[in-house]
Amino acid sequence: MTEADHPESVAQFAERVLDEVGRAVVGKREPLTLVLAGILAKGHVLLEDFPGLGKTLAARSFAGALGLDFARAQFTPDLLPADLTGSYVYDQRRAEFDFRPGPIFAGLLLADEINRTPPKTQAALLEAMQEGQVTVEGQTHRLPTPFHVLATANPVEYEGTYPLPEAQLDRFLLRVAFGYPTAGEEYDVLRRRLDRRREEVDIEQVTDAAGLAAVQATVEAVAVDESVARYCVDLVAATRSHADVLTGASPRGSLGLVLTARAWAAIRGRDFVVPEDVKVVARAVLSHRVTVKPELWMSQASGARVVDSVLTSVETPRTLESRR
Repeated sequence: MTEADHPESVAQFAERVLDEVGRAVVGKREPLTLVLAGILAKGHVLLEDFPGLGKTLAARSFAGALGLDFARAQFTPDLLPADLTGSYVYDQRRAEFDFRPGPIFAGLLLADEINRTPPKTQAALLEAMQEGQVTVEGQTHRLPTPFHVLATANPVEYEGTYPLPEAQLDRFLLRVAFGYPTAGEEYDVLRRRLDRRREEVDIEQVTDAAGLAAVQATVEAVAVDESVARYCVDLVAATRSHADVLTGASPRGSLGLVLTARAWAAIRGRDFVVPEDVKVVARAVLSHRVTVKPELWMSQASGARVVDSVLTSVETPRTLESRR
């Protein structure tokens, strides 16, 4: 696929990609759709969930279906920024230094267990995510386009980890969790593995880097009514005044809501965004941007609950489409 001129073609493209990824990651269609929406919105996604729930498999499968060069960086306490970005190596034959690119020079980078590496290395990755480039020894090197990071984090083991500060979490467009499968889905995983008689799952390539860029360009043309944009602003503003919140979402949260809702609308085959698109993606976009008051950490208060609360309290607008 090299182009996608209409929302219907984006929807068909998304269906094919999700079907392929769904062959490897069973029964997680909605969270996988959120991840794809994040990619189509040109963002980066944090997959935060318990071990063994398919986060790494999902990243590898998306890279295969989207035709992107894939690299995996296992984040450990001794990982240095140069291990990620690459470094200059002296070539004795030519008496000069050559740049050896690191794993970050890929179309899709899996940053595995990002919270297990020190802040200096985390910062090197997040700078690349924001700027689309790395600087080594004073020389700037552009990253491939498209460039996406799917980072994983374990939410239960904190010993020996370096949790991402709120300012760095804010750089991820979405935070998505898969959750445990149902008994039927888990049996389906076993059955498929037994039937194919090998570990690997064959993922058919749906597009390539140029094709993905064309789809992303189509998503950029999806219309956002003023009432929907103001609705996003009102939701984010409501997180800042919520009684349980220490710090609410930044303006980057408003932008993230609009961009992700626009991608979600395109995946659903529409060339315009409705408030329901915003509601579907709000948890994934905003919950990691909200900091709950420290005295409430032992209670049921959380960023997700705050987002659910503001979704019920902020009035839903009637768009031009609904007014007709």
